[in-house]
Amino acid sequence: MKVLIGIAVATVSGCAHYTPLPLPTSAPLASDVQGLSGEAPSAPLSVNEVALLALANNPDLQAVRAGRAVASGQTRQAGLLPNPSLSAAFLPLLSGAGTVPGWNIGIAQDIKALITYKSRRRAASDSERQVAADVVWQEWQVAGKARQLAASLIMGARSRPVYVEAYELLRSRNARLETALAARTVTLSTVAPDRVALQAARAALDALDQNQLALRHQLNALLGLRPDAVIALADKAELPPFDPVQIRATLADLPGRRPDLLALRMGYASADESVRQAILSQFPDFVLGGSAASDNSKVVSGGPNVTLGLPIFDRGQGNIAIANATRARLHAEYAARLAATVGEVGALLAETEQLAAQLENVRRDLPAARMAAERARTAFSASNLDERAYLDLAANRFAKEQEAMTLEAALLDRKIAILTLTGAGLPTADLPSEPAPEPGVNP
Repeated sequence: MKVLIGIAVATVSGCAHYTPLPLPTSAPLASDVQGLSGEAPSAPLSVNEVALLALANNPDLQAVRAGRAVASGQTRQAGLLPNPSLSAAFLPLLSGAGTVPGWNIGIAQDIKALITYKSRRRAASDSERQVAADVVWQEWQVAGKARQLAASLIMGARSRPVYVEAYELLRSRNARLETALAARTVTLSTVAPDRVALQAARAALDALDQNQLALRHQLNALLGLRPDAVIALADKAELPPFDPVQIRATLADLPGRRPDLLALRMGYASADESVRQAILSQFPDFVLGGSAASDNSKVVSGGPNVTLGLPIFDRGQGNIAIANATRARLHAEYAARLAATVGEVGALLAETEQLAAQLENVRRDLPAARMAAERARTAFSASNLDERAYLDLAANRFAKEQEAMTLEAALLDRKIAILTLTGAGLPTADLPSEPAPEPGVNP
């Protein structure tokens, strides 16, 4: 009895203790960038600095990273040997010829759990590595999204003066025509096209402002900022070095670097271990132990105990089929993701080349459009050109400017997507090491 009490005390003393973890009562959103990093930025943030802030402060990433601790705990649990079971009983004498209370004590160990121990440990380790790779892939996605939002905001801010200039020019022209219409010196048919053009210019400017506000709200949410927080961004969207030739050359080793592919490989390895476990689990349930007992007449007996399951109805066929099907599905998913990865990067590179060529053509035509618009303005000021022709040439210049900005924004978007898919300037997958082999336990 003293032995049992000592075992119980030792067991309780080694247990963990409960610690409360209250939920937040208010939204954990910062009011400005200083609230995120602890210090005010000395200059407007570049695209890369915005991505780094997102990696450090994105609320969803913080929640995803907590999953690594769960996977680590599961790996630790899988690395523990199964506990033996202890049974005991004290049987006071109630009636009969006996003279003393009876008792019995026994200990037993599940041998089948030892057979699958190493496989379960490897599967849990692979699952932990899968979670770690998934976390890094989420980091790539968040950083890429931050880059895209920051670049789009910068390009929108750069293009806005062109929209404003076009609108102000048409507004000034429309005001003069409305005055002339009121004085009955022009007809409504003369004013109507300018009203339509002014409304289109106003709608385009409003749409740009609406999109800019929506992008700011998305970026603030990505960084963990309040919606009304204002982030000062750089004037130019500078990206990590972009070399299409080098990117194509590194596509072959992309499966060894892309976290999502690494995660699928780890998931496949875990499923492969599950197949091994299912096959090993065909071994019958086997519990080995020993016991001792004393009856009410002080007769003491003891010896080994064996409990053996009889695999008559269930021989693990269903579990083996499920494990094999799961492994086959993950095999197909990995092959599909690998093909999609190479195809997606190749397609984006082709689109980048097309957009770069189109942007070069527009930029080549842009100086002529600007010069024509400037000459038209000078001629109009000297009364050597009618206003309609001047507005047409000015409108052509605005259209070229906006086309160049649109193509540049699209080109930036494709480059950011490629850099995100290939991991340029992004964290690498730091996977936990595989468990060390345990001597004396068969796989």
